[in-house]
Amino acid sequence: MDRRNLTPAGSWVHRMTFFWAATGATAGLSNFWTFPGLVAERGGSLFLFVYLVGLLLITLPLMLTEAAIGRYARFGPVLAFDRLAGDTDAPGRWLWVARLGVFSGFLVLAMFAVIGGICLYYLFHAALGEFNHATESSLLSTLDEFVRNPEASRAFMGWHAVFLLLVVAVSAQGVWQGLGRAMRVMVPLMVLLLSGLLIYSARDGEFARATSLMLDPHWADFSFESVRLALTHAFYTLGLGVGVLIVFGAYSAPTTPLKRSVFTVALSDTLIGIMAGLVVHSLVTASEVPGLSGFELVFLALPESLASVPGGQFLLTVFFMMVTLAAWTSALALMEPAIGWLQDRLAAPRRWTVLIIGVAAWLAGLMVLFSFNVWSDDMLLGGTAYRWMDIVSSAVLIPAVCILTSFFVGWALADEESLRLIGHGPALVRQIWLWVTRLVLPTVILYIAVHHAMASAASLCDGAPSLIWCGH
Repeated sequence: MDRRNLTPAGSWVHRMTFFWAATGATAGLSNFWTFPGLVAERGGSLFLFVYLVGLLLITLPLMLTEAAIGRYARFGPVLAFDRLAGDTDAPGRWLWVARLGVFSGFLVLAMFAVIGGICLYYLFHAALGEFNHATESSLLSTLDEFVRNPEASRAFMGWHAVFLLLVVAVSAQGVWQGLGRAMRVMVPLMVLLLSGLLIYSARDGEFARATSLMLDPHWADFSFESVRLALTHAFYTLGLGVGVLIVFGAYSAPTTPLKRSVFTVALSDTLIGIMAGLVVHSLVTASEVPGLSGFELVFLALPESLASVPGGQFLLTVFFMMVTLAAWTSALALMEPAIGWLQDRLAAPRRWTVLIIGVAAWLAGLMVLFSFNVWSDDMLLGGTAYRWMDIVSSAVLIPAVCILTSFFVGWALADEESLRLIGHGPALVRQIWLWVTRLVLPTVILYIAVHHAMASAASLCDGAPSLIWCGH
């Protein structure tokens, strides 16, 4: 391989590795516990249509921009911005955009690892048959005992540590032998498990009901709020603003068709979300399932529905294995920008860098973990440590990084430099991308961020009604 295509950390040889890695980074837990409920509750295929429009307006242009920055510079986010700014005489302060992106990715990693520990715990419990004939009350007791009981926090810490050890063990093997090979194995395995559950759902589940909820237009449920939620999910679902796609663009093989790969990743993420929705709505029999999401859907409603069906133990094991793989691949991707940044700063071997980031993520994750139990009553302005980490990352840092990245590429760089980033193509398409990056992306993302920040601020009023914005 031409050494100009190598990053200091290494590169991928196979052109398909970028696709599998980016799919593993984007097809995360939201596909299984947020997307199905949103589609079913907010208009079915009408929601899906607006969501796809959001992908075209927001996700695809920004995904291409981030991946193209990495491909151009062949470095992680900070050095990629440094090289691009240096080559185009842009001010050096733009490097802070990349630094904020790496930091936001680290915060998301810390939160993600805690959820990954819960998924791993449920995988083992399902495999051992401990959910057989479980009831709603027993499942709620299991979840409360593991997550919210302060006396059981050591067990929670242990599963959290095991999950991060799995991530560190893979990442320490390197970009090619570790990250790339794992993504090429784990992501197809996750899709295979999901496909198997879909076949079972079509044969033995309430598939007609699921198809109606996910794919039929429900005008009575469709509103402007549906449009906002569709755009919001389109923005947050594909891991933008945390440096992952910049790193993966840097690692991509020189023969990788970047524009086609980015489009295929977004399409694959959508298809995985639709398949997950069909599976969930086929298997979960609770009447209120369209309104369920998150913990309630994955850790309560689904185990309850499968507790007494023939083969329920096997089905639950497959489901939680699939969810654990989704968390594992996402965590591997989220760790990579921080590893690259620290490796550049310290000039240390990759294994030591991975270990340092892994320990730091575990320590930061303890703040999240304790927010569910030991520190659940300790509030700062109405929010736990976990709540504030979530608000800072999702409502402030990630939107800010994405908006500033759009400004950097769209306005700080000369037109020819911006267009050179995305490579050759029809002139009209290139101009559309440039003006979408300049105007549409910042406007839509700012709207999403402001609304998300306002909703997050309002949610803090439950813990501190005396806050100035809560009213009295």
